Amino acid sequence: MAVKKLCESFSKGFVEEVQRWGCMKQTGVSLRYMMEFGSDPSHRNLLISAQFLHKELPIRIARRAIELESLPYGLSEKPAVLKVRDWYFDSYRDLRSFPEIKDTNDEKEFTQMIKAIKVRHNNVVPMMALGVQQLKKGMDPKIVHEDLDEIDQFLDRFYLSRIGIRMLIGQHVELHNPNPPPHCVGYIHTKMSPLEVARTASEDARAICLREYGSAPNVNIYGDPIFTFPYVPTHLHLMVFELVKNSLRAVQERFMDSDEVAPPIRIIVAGGVEDVAIKVSDEGGGIPRSGLSKIFTYLYSTAKNPMDEDSYHGTADAVTMAGYGYGLPISRLYARYFGGDLQIISMEGYDLQCACRD
Repeated sequence: MAVKKLCESFSKGFVEEVQRWGCMKQTGVSLRYMMEFGSDPSHRNLLISAQFLHKELPIRIARRAIELESLPYGLSEKPAVLKVRDWYFDSYRDLRSFPEIKDTNDEKEFTQMIKAIKVRHNNVVPMMALGVQQLKKGMDPKIVHEDLDEIDQFLDRFYLSRIGIRMLIGQHVELHNPNPPPHCVGYIHTKMSPLEVARTASEDARAICLREYGSAPNVNIYGDPIFTFPYVPTHLHLMVFELVKNSLRAVQERFMDSDEVAPPIRIIVAGGVEDVAIKVSDEGGGIPRSGLSKIFTYLYSTAKNPMDEDSYHGTADAVTMAGYGYGLPISRLYARYFGGDLQIISMEGYDLQCACRD
């Protein structure tokens, strides 16, 4: 994977411009605002949205591009990270090169461009995971994970920013859909059933488990089937999918050679006055206390890492049961993006309980 140094790929003046834009203040956008604004996807509102993104996206992308140049322990120099860096600089250049958006034709062209940017960044997460793996391979074994807090803090910022960028682009693009699904405003479902999303995510996770092990524990889901709330279904699906996938693996591996029937995974969905909570629990043996402090880092996994640097060609790998080390921390970021959280409670030797709050 040959990637040039920054000075070889981009001019000094261009890099200095990216640094200036990276220091500008970004504008926060709430779920409520996106839902209310997007409820009327008129030509005027789409034009206003495009003009906002034309100014906002370069700021957000520039921040991450510059930060990718100054990571600790030599992470910035890893080939996979350099490739991601170039994607961010290329996207910044595309956005800044686009002329002022004045009419509907400009808006349509801009929308096509940001769709292409979103596709360019599709594989940022696995590519960054590969970069972290490249770092781990050459790392001094004396360095313990507590010393790598700076990397975890960067990756939290980086991935949270990525969620925001993709949400803004995806929301704008989806508002062009002439036939949106019922109760949908762009990416947002105004009457999303968390029970239905949990059921779909569980079925997807069981399919992966069946593919890898030949069998899969059952998943029992409890909650009010008519309860709904406004949220982004793809975000909740990702969180529940990751949690259930982890639980299925733990239970399957614990009872694989046992005469006992593998106990089911349990999901409870509860809607309160202020919060919506989703609890996923299993009897997969829990996590040792010594490992609990590591589960939200990007350099830790309880399974063998399936990513092979020599066979990785820059395309998305098939979903596997575990191993990349970013499923839980990124799921927590998705929960936190709109003000929620993800918590883990473990009883070693018995079970693991994960709770998402939105």
